[in-house]
Amino acid sequence: MRLFVAFAAASLAIAGPAFAQDGGFAVGAQVLDSSSNLVGTITAVNGDVVTVKTDKVEAALGKASFAQQDGKLYIGNTQAELNALVEGANAAAAASLVVGASVKDSAGAAAGTIDSIDAEFVTIKLASGKAVRLPRNGIAGGADGAMVGATVADLEASAQ
Repeated sequence: MRLFVAFAAASLAIAGPAFAQDGGFAVGAQVLDSSSNLVGTITAVNGDVVTVKTDKVEAALGKASFAQQDGKLYIGNTQAELNALVEGANAAAAASLVVGASVKDSAGAAAGTIDSIDAEFVTIKLASGKAVRLPRNGIAGGADGAMVGATVADLEASAQ
């Protein structure tokens, strides 16, 4: 699972940078911190999301997180800071996918709680008392808890 980590471009400590244009976002381009130290390398560009590979993690960053100066791309975090942010987000995501954790639907409404979870399936106990079993990839964890890509009404309709 890739997490979208957004950083405000205003936090960049570079004097007078212009925001990077689409031409600056190329696979293989280096990304530097405000002291011109290597943070990582761009491994993918998908719309407004740029994936940067550091020595440890891959981070999906919004294009607004970057600044361009003298043909180089910069972000406002060091490699160690970016690693720590992604590792922390991954830990929060994992912690939200446990039995008893609250689950939100695609609209952000409370859907129920995780009743069981394994490598293949997750069973959610809905507020109505019904249970619905979904493929494990049908639920995502995050800092705000677990979320499914369906509405409560959809889950109720497919409940056992």
